[in-house]
Amino acid sequence: MQRAALSGVCGPLRGGARSRPQVVSQQLLFHAGLPTFAGDKELLVKLRKKTGYSFVNCKKALEKFCGDSKQAEAWLHEQAQKEGWSKASKLQGRKTKEGLIGLLQEGNAAVMVEVNCETDFVARNVKFQQLVQQAATGTMFHYQDTKNQLTTYSKRFMKAAELSQLRTGPTGSLLSDQLALAIGKLGENMALKRAACVAVPANHFIGSYIHGVLPADNLSPANVALGKYGALVICQALEQSQKSSLADLGRRLGQHVVGMAPLSVGSLEDEPGGEAETKMLAQPFLLDPSITLGQYVQPQGVSVLDFVRFECGEDTELPETE
Repeated sequence: MQRAALSGVCGPLRGGARSRPQVVSQQLLFHAGLPTFAGDKELLVKLRKKTGYSFVNCKKALEKFCGDSKQAEAWLHEQAQKEGWSKASKLQGRKTKEGLIGLLQEGNAAVMVEVNCETDFVARNVKFQQLVQQAATGTMFHYQDTKNQLTTYSKRFMKAAELSQLRTGPTGSLLSDQLALAIGKLGENMALKRAACVAVPANHFIGSYIHGVLPADNLSPANVALGKYGALVICQALEQSQKSSLADLGRRLGQHVVGMAPLSVGSLEDEPGGEAETKMLAQPFLLDPSITLGQYVQPQGVSVLDFVRFECGEDTELPETE
């Protein structure tokens, strides 16, 4: 029973309980300072809900630390991380073509990250989604100084090795450690694949769009959008416009980039192309194929400068940082 296990770890029972053959009251079955049976059960439920680990492991942790939930939680994370690294080495080489794109936008900066796993089932698990969120917030934190005093836009990329060494915040843990924890909990190979960070000066804005959006109800309020495709479009507002109208315009441009997968921006002087056209401004506008994207954008008083497009699981080399 749980009480017997707890008493065995925490020391001999009071009142000579070990030498007494007769039945004693519940109060005497516990070492001083330990909660009652109902309290033990409540601690177990809370620890299970908070950490996501199995009841067996949570019970073992509470027994090990005499009901101290903080020590128990720390020990569980430590054990999961060790197990995660072990699983990571065993699972290394298994393909990770599924996963999610995470997009986070704050003011004049935005980041996109890609985190991969083996199956779509795991991609829909809240713990995997939290890992994607941590990767996005960690990338934003790393590039926070880029957001200030810009004279032109900034676009940077990170590969897996650099991304894994980022921290989730000022006093947060490494993303590589969070990756190990997730592998330990979910039992699939995973990878922090890449990240992009964009920042713009005044009179510029960033259009953003995520396709195949998954609900983020179970995540902390960091406003990270999750999906299978993502786009950031860097624009310059040539005329004064309301932020709401620019946000709508930016979303449409992002939709176009996701749907039409251009390879370059091109120019307004480019001849209109067909479905196979790779220059963004010469492509048929996704939402109105009777005109080109350039013909749609020009009357809006906006100039498209650059873009970033991520597709989950695609084979691609990251471009050089600009």
